[in-house]
Amino acid sequence: MQRRFSDQRGFTLIEIMVVILILGVLAALIVPRVMDKPDEARVTAAKYDIGNVLQALESYRLDNQRYPSTEQGLLALVQRPGGEPAATNWKQYLKSPPKDPWGHPYQYLNPGIKGEIDVFSYGADGQPGGEGVNADIGSWQLNR
Repeated sequence: MQRRFSDQRGFTLIEIMVVILILGVLAALIVPRVMDKPDEARVTAAKYDIGNVLQALESYRLDNQRYPSTEQGLLALVQRPGGEPAATNWKQYLKSPPKDPWGHPYQYLNPGIKGEIDVFSYGADGQPGGEGVNADIGSWQLNR
């Protein structure tokens, strides 16, 4: 029942290094793809939010015969706006002022530059323009 050390098998240093190298290559290929998913999800969430804000604005227009002015902004969907144009049949359309997935308020223009009205987010960086996740996301990009 005695065993000699030469009879026992184990992994050599070379075998262990090859396994570590393979795991490193796999991680280098997979991690970047997984890391981009949260940003893609935020862009999708922003488009969904913009669609909901547009629906609330449409309800506002049906009740009050016009969209809120740029000065009244999207806050007009949360509380009765002051100033002109007056909101004679106002009701609460949203529970709180909308913020994009990066925590910045959505932008609103009436009249819009790319449509009758524009609702948009400046993206991850909160600045106009940009590329990738920093690009502007707006109502003009939605399939309506």
